[in-house]
Amino acid sequence: MSRNGCQIILIQLCTLLLSLGAFCQEEFVPSPAKLLTSFPFKQFSGGVVVLQAKVNDLSDTLNFILDTGSGGISLDSTTCDRLRINTTASNKTIRGIAGIRTVRFAYNNTLRLPGLRVDSLNFHINDYEILSNVYGEHIDGIIGYSFFTRYIVKINYDDSLVFVYSKGSMKYPRGGFLLKPLLVNIPIQSGQVKEEKKSVGARFYFDTGAGLCMLLSTDFISDSLQLSSKKKIFHTQAEGLGGKADMRITVIKEFRLGPYRFKKVPSYIFTDEYNVTSYPYLGGLIGNDLLRRFNLTLNYEKKELYLIPNSHFREPFDYAYTGLGFYFIDGEVRVTDVMKDSPAERAGFKPDDVMVAINNNFSRNIQVYKNLLQNAGQKMKILVMRDGQPIMITLKVQSIL
Repeated sequence: MSRNGCQIILIQLCTLLLSLGAFCQEEFVPSPAKLLTSFPFKQFSGGVVVLQAKVNDLSDTLNFILDTGSGGISLDSTTCDRLRINTTASNKTIRGIAGIRTVRFAYNNTLRLPGLRVDSLNFHINDYEILSNVYGEHIDGIIGYSFFTRYIVKINYDDSLVFVYSKGSMKYPRGGFLLKPLLVNIPIQSGQVKEEKKSVGARFYFDTGAGLCMLLSTDFISDSLQLSSKKKIFHTQAEGLGGKADMRITVIKEFRLGPYRFKKVPSYIFTDEYNVTSYPYLGGLIGNDLLRRFNLTLNYEKKELYLIPNSHFREPFDYAYTGLGFYFIDGEVRVTDVMKDSPAERAGFKPDDVMVAINNNFSRNIQVYKNLLQNAGQKMKILVMRDGQPIMITLKVQSIL
């Protein structure tokens, strides 16, 4: 065949492909995401992720909570005072479950993570004393949206490692599920809550900084879910912006996130006094005691959250209830609250009791003590100091099931 004949056939073939919509296409695509760094983290009660970093060129190593429920990035006020970090007054406010407050800012600072330097960050300043008391270690800040929006972040709960990638195209591993949340500052994800025979769809904050499974507003409960009058409900407290908040805790029959179903989910119920959920826009939040059961990929640029079940997926939930509130204060594990009609009240605990040991564990490590009290049905021997005198108290841990 002649050269001209080949050209004619080629032209005819291209014409046919164009007519069928099957034609060669050129487009610009983003570069593949590149791994920038990885580093370990530790978990506190409720699955909360805490990692270490430094600020500016200061040598002090600080503790930060990695929190998708934070719409920015922040520093503790006492940390700023100690490190002499300059702050500036503002008229901006932040809102949480226990209050609203005006905050100061530390502008144009640097966060130094292992293998990564993040410049030009504006930290808002908050008081995290209560979080430090809850976890028994000083909490210097919270890393949220201001960080996540710059990178692709993987949280691997199997290996307790965070991986940080540059923005770009990424192929997710097989075996998981891709969520497409609403995302402005905090991811908002749909889910299904089932109680009795009724299943209700709602939107929830996707909040790795919340050390619980679920938090539901009383508006959502009374208007949409309507719990049975026979449902067991217990009085308790939780901590958030502004301090402690009175709550109740119960067990929801089922929660569905994407294709994943969780049965008998411990859930806190709170009165949304500060309109955090703007009900009916949101029903509450999904916390990290549930989310830690997946290895997570947070891709804020694409508005994608990729979940893949990990080795913790089928771990039992914590159904233990004591009604005992205690914090690490001035080097002591001190009782601050005793819920009315709770196992703690029946056992004889009093506010200001200092917990010295639980079942002969004298570590005075509040994380260890919390873990020991997560044994529903068990009787625990707790040594306390009261008015300078040692007292042995027997506490039977109740189940909320």
